Amino acid sequence: MIKFENIVKQYGDKKALDHVSFTINEGEIFGLIGHNGAGKSTAIKILVSIIEATAGQVSVNDLLLNEHRDEIKKHIGYVSDSPDIFLRLQAEEYWELIKGAFDIPDDQYQERLEHLVHLFSLENERQEFIENFSHGMRQKTFLIGALLPNPDIWILDEPMTGLDPQAQYDLKEMMRQHAAEGNIVLFSTHALEVAQELCDRLVILRRGKVIYEGTLDQLQAQNPGRSLEAIYLDMAGRKADERDAQHEQASEMAKIEGVDNGVAPEESEPVEEDKEVPEEIEEEQSSGTVSTEMAKAHLDELKHASSDAPVKERDDHEF
Repeated sequence: MIKFENIVKQYGDKKALDHVSFTINEGEIFGLIGHNGAGKSTAIKILVSIIEATAGQVSVNDLLLNEHRDEIKKHIGYVSDSPDIFLRLQAEEYWELIKGAFDIPDDQYQERLEHLVHLFSLENERQEFIENFSHGMRQKTFLIGALLPNPDIWILDEPMTGLDPQAQYDLKEMMRQHAAEGNIVLFSTHALEVAQELCDRLVILRRGKVIYEGTLDQLQAQNPGRSLEAIYLDMAGRKADERDAQHEQASEMAKIEGVDNGVAPEESEPVEEDKEVPEEIEEEQSSGTVSTEMAKAHLDELKHASSDAPVKERDDHEF
């Protein structure tokens, strides 16, 4: 069993994963679905210890990843979303590297290698340099490397990309068989039809957050009469972006109008400005002869200015 619990991955001010939680059970093909930048590859790279989470914890078979990385790695076969690595090695040199890293016995290594090389039609390319391969051939090379140790957990990031139809079919059959034997297959994809064909359960990610976890049948039951594509795009596509933009705009307008989440901000007490002394009173003050009538009239004027009545604007040169 694999558990993600409140996983956060932050780069500066941006959260690539925002409190992501989900569980993958034994015997499942589990899909990570989402647009580019949704957080699929980030979640996978945390699980395979390429990067570390900013917060939260991942556990595999009740072992915490941050405490048992080496032990957990022995149970994982991983295929990256980019096959542009180890380009200066020959294909067979790369497979021998995997053999040494996982301590695969010679007899098991030869048996598995012959089976996988034949399955993916690379018999005649074993001594070729990986940099000379097409994208699809590189993908096959690294799939073979990931499956050679016969790991319990397959983690495949966009594994169908670049594969020919026969290779795609064969890989799907292998994924089904591996899960049927009680193992875990975790893979990411953009292709909804592949997810629909393979996944026992899935998570839909959008902008680093989980917006759905469950089966596709449950998702479609919640949206009767609609295609999976329409449901997904409504949840994670352009319509969702438009709803977010409208919400953000409404929030900004509410702040401008002094209303945030339906609560009016507290009104501060008005600050009473210093009032100018009329010229005639200044003159009387200087002579020491301010009359009672003149002072009373000025006090009345000040009271009127501090009331709710609008204050008449005065010209700078009025006095």
